[in-house]
Amino acid sequence: MSREPHEKLEVVRHSAAHVMAAAVCRLYDEVRFDIGPATEQGFYYDFDLPERITSDDFPRIEEEMRKIVGEDHPFERVEMSREEAVEWLEQRNQTYKLERLAEIPEGETITFYRTGDFMDLCRGPHVESTGKISAFKLLSVAGSYFHGIETNPMLQRVYGTAFTNPKELRKHLQQLEEARKRDHRRLGRDLDLFSIREDVGPGLVHWHPRGARIRVLIENFWRDEHFRNGYELLFTPHIGKANLWETSGHLGFYHESMYAPMEIDGQEYYIKPMNCPFHIAVYSSQTRSYRDLPLRWAELGTVYRYEKAGALHGLLRVRGFTQDDAHIFCTPDQVEDEIREVLRFSTAIWKTFGFEDIRAYLSTRPEKAVGDPARWEQSTAALERAVEAEELPVERDEGGGAFYGPKIDLKVRDAIGREWQMSTIQFDLNLPERFDINFVGSDGREHRPYMIHRALFGSLERFFGILTEHYGGAFPVWLAPEQARILPITDRQLPYANEVAAAFRREDVRVTVDAQQEKMGAKIRRAQLGKVPYMLVVGEQEEEAGAVAVRSRSGGREGQVPWRDCLDRIRAEAAERR
Repeated sequence: MSREPHEKLEVVRHSAAHVMAAAVCRLYDEVRFDIGPATEQGFYYDFDLPERITSDDFPRIEEEMRKIVGEDHPFERVEMSREEAVEWLEQRNQTYKLERLAEIPEGETITFYRTGDFMDLCRGPHVESTGKISAFKLLSVAGSYFHGIETNPMLQRVYGTAFTNPKELRKHLQQLEEARKRDHRRLGRDLDLFSIREDVGPGLVHWHPRGARIRVLIENFWRDEHFRNGYELLFTPHIGKANLWETSGHLGFYHESMYAPMEIDGQEYYIKPMNCPFHIAVYSSQTRSYRDLPLRWAELGTVYRYEKAGALHGLLRVRGFTQDDAHIFCTPDQVEDEIREVLRFSTAIWKTFGFEDIRAYLSTRPEKAVGDPARWEQSTAALERAVEAEELPVERDEGGGAFYGPKIDLKVRDAIGREWQMSTIQFDLNLPERFDINFVGSDGREHRPYMIHRALFGSLERFFGILTEHYGGAFPVWLAPEQARILPITDRQLPYANEVAAAFRREDVRVTVDAQQEKMGAKIRRAQLGKVPYMLVVGEQEEEAGAVAVRSRSGGREGQVPWRDCLDRIRAEAAERR
């Protein structure tokens, strides 16, 4: 990912989007268009035109873009009255832009940007002229509903990217190619980890035995570490009465993402989209004293949220997923220590999974916020001091917090340089008020506890997808679903191979035996494609010596060793979680 200043890249990319739209308008008739913003990775433009654009058309469009760049047209800002803008758009049958124009508040200046013979409703900014755009590439095309509403017309969204120089573009394209090779959807199929079946339901994950094995390893590690760090675990229902979600505010603010209610005993129930209200229900099940706090409760809770079909993406965006939720209830005096401990705990977990490049993003109080301003101030200060104490790089998003509290997001950079937003540490100054939860202080009076949300992985599904791409499917020994595969040269070595495998399993090493009647080259090739860390070849010599011939995923052929030594090596490597 480019390290260039984001603001500069954003302007270049937005300008490149206009150049692409100008090229499309030159090459195609009756083009109507919607928005063309810059994105974190590049830009896109939404088009409505009689014929379908495919990737085969990209060279022709790019060639026209290069002509426009060579013509060095200035980006000219044009102001219009609302009436002039309506007339201009109506004359050109730009119906989507007319709707966008109607969304601009009365009194706000209406601006267009002209680039040669192309002009579009736009706030800007742009580079000085098209000649300043030196490095761009069209990447893909997909369908996109106008305004993201499925009942609206389907537009063609053409994606591209742009950088300030060709070197950065080449680096980005290399990263995209590497990302393509590591795509968790392809690896999930090739390694038989999971599937998502349209005939069962989009966005609903089936974990296959190998993927489920890795998930169990992750969950067991997660549970053990939480117990070691002073958490207790909860299990809560999958459904709850409508009044619970009314009190929490989900029915008012989140209703479109919740699945339709079911009627039970004459009352409405909803499938849970979040675990928070249930954790509060456990808290309020008895009187809490300041001596009980802090309470650290965690849950691997499966939730269901409606996501539009076009937004679903493998494991990264699904409709049913397991959140690794945690909620901390504490006194005002405990807030800072708890935040610092949560941050330390989160970064330690990420480093164990092989993510060393971690950055914090601090979001502060927005204009429209609920809760006591003093609590906002204390919460924000606690987050700031925790980040400083952990010596994490941090960026501030002033006013970017949720309406109910400030937060820290942790982003990690993977093996090929992509940044992923993962852990969230979020104060909630709203739900304790809505549910009226309290604790009895040392003065004998009731006080409102601080409530801290903490999602470490976010969801197991998304984390698993990112982890798969981070390792390119070659999971480290401690996470590999199959740590070793024994490859007998002939059927005569099968009994010995099974004997060694049984000894490995007794000591919790995950091993299989390839009993196929095939040449050794084919067996080795299959194990390599399965990304098995250790291949243990056994022939007559190995059987006589009580040994195995080791081939490792990383080092190739290593030679013959006693099988006990190989077993100890695998166990030690797994224990170190390298």
